[in-house]
Amino acid sequence: MQVKKLEIIIRPEKFETLKEILTDNQISGMMITNIMGFGNQMGHTQQYRSVKYSVNLVMKLRVEVVVRDEMVAGIVSAITTKLSTGRVGDGKIFINPVENAVRIRTGESGEQAL
Repeated sequence: MQVKKLEIIIRPEKFETLKEILTDNQISGMMITNIMGFGNQMGHTQQYRSVKYSVNLVMKLRVEVVVRDEMVAGIVSAITTKLSTGRVGDGKIFINPVENAVRIRTGESGEQAL
């Protein structure tokens, strides 16, 4: 089985665009998690009733999909092209190999389980 798991960390407002990219590439299954964190963005400063305070953790979405190897480059290219704002905090894509997958309902494994 030659598949990869893409772990895509994005700004929440970019989710609909990401969903369109994945749908256009016939990706039907995805897992979505609301997360908080910081990287180069290092949070931001807000003001409430004339008092400035620092928000160290920023809301993000983590979208996980499993795709065939030959689809990875096209999906990554589409994501980096369409989701980039050019500002710090646009997100990251982590690409990991998947050893196997098993569909619990039927016991199918490998690509048939996807």
